[in-house]
Amino acid sequence: MSNQLNGKRIAFLATDGFEQVELTQPWDAIKAAGAQVVLVSPKDGKIQGMNHDEKADQFEVDLNVEKVSAEDFDGLVLPGGVANPDTLRTCETSVSFIRDFFKQHKPVAAICHGPWTLIEAGVVKGRQVTSWPSLKTDLKNAGANWVDEQCVCDEGLVTSRNPDDLPAFCAKAIEEFAEGKHAEQTV
Repeated sequence: MSNQLNGKRIAFLATDGFEQVELTQPWDAIKAAGAQVVLVSPKDGKIQGMNHDEKADQFEVDLNVEKVSAEDFDGLVLPGGVANPDTLRTCETSVSFIRDFFKQHKPVAAICHGPWTLIEAGVVKGRQVTSWPSLKTDLKNAGANWVDEQCVCDEGLVTSRNPDDLPAFCAKAIEEFAEGKHAEQTV
């Protein structure tokens, strides 16, 4: 792959119950593009990946969200899975971490159920997004313009629906991380 992300540091925010391929495939693609990738979680130690409703692998957390700042990173990836974003959206430190990327106009990429955390962070109003179909009403109620498309990019906010969309999601996330800050990427 190219070195488009050389010198960039990208956070992946996750906890137990993340959809494994929605973390590993973007992780590998973003790392191959030259970025330093960092697994951030509100939990220390290892977190549990899932293959749909079956346990998959465990992954070692690099940094606790309590000890990092959005200022430390150039972009953020939010994998899905049902339990992962549902837990993250109840953790104020995680929600603040997400919100701060928007305050700093930095790119954020969320897939599948990942946009649940964006709702809690209050950053979807007026934005065009997609997600797993069951989040459609939640996103619309939060003021987002929900569309059923493989990958949607709105001023540095990249969203996709499910693991089938990962090739487009990864490519667009890398492009947005390479571009850097977007003035319209804000709270």
